[in-house]
Amino acid sequence: MKVLDLQCAHQHRFEGWFGSEDDFQSQLGRGLVECPMCGSTHISKMLSAPRLNLGAVQPVVADAPAAPAEPSRVPATAAPADPGVQAAWMKMVRHVMANTEDVGSQFAEEARKIHYGERKERNIRGEATAEETEALLDEGIDVLPLPIPAALKRPLQ
Repeated sequence: MKVLDLQCAHQHRFEGWFGSEDDFQSQLGRGLVECPMCGSTHISKMLSAPRLNLGAVQPVVADAPAAPAEPSRVPATAAPADPGVQAAWMKMVRHVMANTEDVGSQFAEEARKIHYGERKERNIRGEATAEETEALLDEGIDVLPLPIPAALKRPLQ
């Protein structure tokens, strides 16, 4: 089993477990490796220290100075890159997922019906185009675009 430190184009770091280097390369080539934070499939392998099981011997680990990161432009919808902020963001996304009803592509229509009293008020989530979102805001209907990682949209194994 190979455990790799990975990073997406938005600088989100995460860990991936693969049967072998060939398995990782195969999945990467087919676009199956994606960032759990933003869903990006532009993934690169990070340098990581090997873990050697030497029995009772305590390994000596020297911290190498971190290379300065190049500034990057992260889209406004991308999740934060700081691990602490990422954890808080994921907790918030899980809370939203657990406390809302998914209405899918009917989000704009359902939000309007709730706003105008045609449906019972409840917390909903779904998908809307930028144009639909703008129209809802113009009508005074409060909506918040929230990128949800693909891994949270389906059952985890």
